[in-house]
Amino acid sequence: MMTTGILLAGCDNKPAVNLGGIGGTPNPYNYMKASGQCQVTGPTAAGKDTRAASMQVRSDDGYCAIETRVSAGHPYASFGVSPAPEHGKAFIYNYNDHTYVTYTPNTAYSGEDRFRVVLITGEKQPREYLDVTASVTAPAVGTAK
Repeated sequence: MMTTGILLAGCDNKPAVNLGGIGGTPNPYNYMKASGQCQVTGPTAAGKDTRAASMQVRSDDGYCAIETRVSAGHPYASFGVSPAPEHGKAFIYNYNDHTYVTYTPNTAYSGEDRFRVVLITGEKQPREYLDVTASVTAPAVGTAK
């Protein structure tokens, strides 16, 4: 019985959190890699129930993150993406009273990408929107000599 307890104590399933993400963005999903370039502007007001954010990100298989919250300082109850980005992936999650919107461009893509995040504050509450514009640059490729 004592041996079982000691063995099970070694199976502590607490999630590992990478606190060294973009600008200190917590990354509870250690398989996610931060992009070598990520500069975010916003979110700022862009109309009724709509905010806008832009990011400069490199298409190096890494993500760039935007942090957002409900005006009361809590994470959103639910969220979705519509329309989705055409040249990458958006992933949204709640962690430590914040909602994080991440974008990972397709490898070696260069250009602009846009997507809209639908943010739901609670049941029977109006939806809020976050329009994201990503300026994506491809990593520089060395030249052979």
